[in-house]
Amino acid sequence: MTAGSPSSSASTRPLTTSHIVFLIVAAAAPLSAMVGTVPLAFAIGTAEGVPAAFLFAGVTLVCFSVGYTISARRTGGSGGFYASIADGLGRPAAVGSGWTAVVSYNCATIGLVGALGYFTSLVLSDHGVHLAWEWCCAIGLALVAVLGYRDIAISARVLAVLMISEIGILAALDVAVLARHGVHALPGSSFSWHAATGPGLGVSLMFAFVSFIGFESAALYGKEARNPRRSVPRATCVAAVLISGFYALTSWAAVGAIGPGQVRETAGKQLGDLFFNLGDDYLGAAGSSVLQIMLCSSLFAATLALHSAANRYAQVMADDGLLPAFLGRVHPRFGSPHLAGVAQVAMCAVAAVAFAAGGLDPYANMTTSMLGLGTVGIVALQALSALSAVALRRKGTRLGWWRGTVVPLLGLAGLTATLWLVVGNFDVLTGATGGVVTRLPWVIVLVAVLGVLWALRLRAVAPERYRALATAYVAPDADRTDIAAPAHAPATVSEPT
Repeated sequence: MTAGSPSSSASTRPLTTSHIVFLIVAAAAPLSAMVGTVPLAFAIGTAEGVPAAFLFAGVTLVCFSVGYTISARRTGGSGGFYASIADGLGRPAAVGSGWTAVVSYNCATIGLVGALGYFTSLVLSDHGVHLAWEWCCAIGLALVAVLGYRDIAISARVLAVLMISEIGILAALDVAVLARHGVHALPGSSFSWHAATGPGLGVSLMFAFVSFIGFESAALYGKEARNPRRSVPRATCVAAVLISGFYALTSWAAVGAIGPGQVRETAGKQLGDLFFNLGDDYLGAAGSSVLQIMLCSSLFAATLALHSAANRYAQVMADDGLLPAFLGRVHPRFGSPHLAGVAQVAMCAVAAVAFAAGGLDPYANMTTSMLGLGTVGIVALQALSALSAVALRRKGTRLGWWRGTVVPLLGLAGLTATLWLVVGNFDVLTGATGGVVTRLPWVIVLVAVLGVLWALRLRAVAPERYRALATAYVAPDADRTDIAAPAHAPATVSEPT
């Protein structure tokens, strides 16, 4: 099957561009990022210069998106990193990347399950309802399982409601700060060279890029999109611009609300309570309560979005015989990879039980370690995908130098620096000071190497199976060298090596 050949008619594909935007913005979890990472960046990063870090991260990821969407058009908007890297760097790199994606997205989902249970238990306790975090995890996972089993459009609609509510409360906070302080709510000093590049720059950039994790998942939904060649690239670029602008503006307004000179000290004292205290001050006690509730819904939305992404990576790899075949089965009515979803929920449940049985903290241990490991893997895959976009030139793809080389190289440079920062500051990201946790990034290296070796083994002992890898996404160069072909044209792309 050539890339983009439909597995079902367009009329049975439920996802529009807006649906995909909601799915990937939900994965980034804007409210969770503001509450969980911005105070830390304020306290141990560049303080008032944090908005500039978000802006830099956004520009870098927009550059990444340019190359990523070129590949998405060539590969039919499906397959995520596996297809993108197969398209530019060949099958061995693709297999290593596919296995890395499965591990990374599953680890990130497990980490979010821990955060969901932890914060939901805390919020309920603040309102007089005492429920252990384990039960909060169980309820959240049950809801995720039901929605993930059904038609993806149902999840997209649920996420749309949650995202609008989540962004709405933060927008209300921004407006309240602007109304009280006027132009002083957005201090120009946040973007001064001194503030933007001050002490803690590496930590600020690390937390800024971590806050975008999951935005690239649009290319996993091509098989369920009505017009994947148009909607997947468009949704990726819209999400990158929307998320970066929103993060920069909200963190900037927070600097104005606190006062540039007091940001580091205030954030260091309040940390996770910072935005709740701002909500109480600028929106009243009711606003603070809504922020608490929306934090829980934000974490649920992010868990559901990453659960859906993890399922689709498992499906892609199973379809190519790189994971057990049952994970690739599609529900006859709902069109979802339902068995992959069941397996993913079971994995999250086992992880939660293991952490609970070990007496470990759901947030300080489970969330930080698993989400941190997932972050390392996803950023590494983003960097490889940017390199893959640059490599398309050698396959005869007709692209301008700016769009086909310069912009993807800028994205690659930013993502490589980010990967170095995340690995170098893994102890800060996870809160660990030594031991096994600080060595977790080596898991990503091991999985990637095993994937490459498995592909090379297939090439040696089962060449037909090897040549069949990624053929749903890539095809000979002779059939297509111009990605700017009309959307209705047959979609074939370069043969991987």
